[in-house]
Amino acid sequence: MRPFALLPKGFMDDYHIVLLNTSRIGSSIFNTSSTHSGDNVFTTFIHNITDGIENELSSGFNSLAKQLGVHDCYSAHILDYCEGFFSPTPVPNATFSVGKITMNVTKCSNRTALYHFDPTQTLQRELNNSGHSDISLTDLHWPSAVDNGLAALRVAQRVAFVLYCIAIGMSSFALLISLISVFLAGRLSASINILVSFLAFLAIGLASAITTVVAVKAEHAINNHGAVVSISASKGIKFLILTWVATGLTLSSALVWYGECVIGRRKASKDLTSYTGGAVE
Repeated sequence: MRPFALLPKGFMDDYHIVLLNTSRIGSSIFNTSSTHSGDNVFTTFIHNITDGIENELSSGFNSLAKQLGVHDCYSAHILDYCEGFFSPTPVPNATFSVGKITMNVTKCSNRTALYHFDPTQTLQRELNNSGHSDISLTDLHWPSAVDNGLAALRVAQRVAFVLYCIAIGMSSFALLISLISVFLAGRLSASINILVSFLAFLAIGLASAITTVVAVKAEHAINNHGAVVSISASKGIKFLILTWVATGLTLSSALVWYGECVIGRRKASKDLTSYTGGAVE
């Protein structure tokens, strides 16, 4: 059994790195296909949608993604990705503002080490599974620049995962040493704690920086090139806050042990001076 499979279902589903919004995927083609006929399978599929659904799609009260058999949104995490639908509506309107729209997660992939989300593969698989295997992302005008931009971040995301693992290991080791230091107080134990805590801070600080860059760059790549197919992305603010708070706490731990070492040294020096003075007298 993989160790990550032990995590409970739904664990931190809303703490994603990037959220991909595909609820309006292909809507630009939908708008143009209404006035242009052709033999393209996707165009034929769009023309088969009833006028009632067409009006809903145009007004933003329904999800074109559902009509295609894909989900409204996909959230990319360190270990997996989750998919779901926006509720109560995929697009903000006069009734429902952005703050009232939430993502209802329906499924998450298996948690895997060194995971990297591939939206092209995921979307095409869902199109195939929904009975629309005759529709490809090429028919939807899926931009290759999005794939290229995300592929360039793949190594960075994997490096971040390794650094997070190192940070977790170092932090756990620092906690163990801290418990031992309760019974073995002294500058040596404090010095060891400083070293381990600093290494943990260095690892999680680098991981947080890399993850922030990945989130910002992925958001930029998708929003810059995805407009032609009506997709968008947003970085995961909750996860970024969490990882930087953890970085700050790890630094605080190192500083506390540094203070303990300095105070212990001064106390030892003071006790030695007092003892020497007493002996002279």
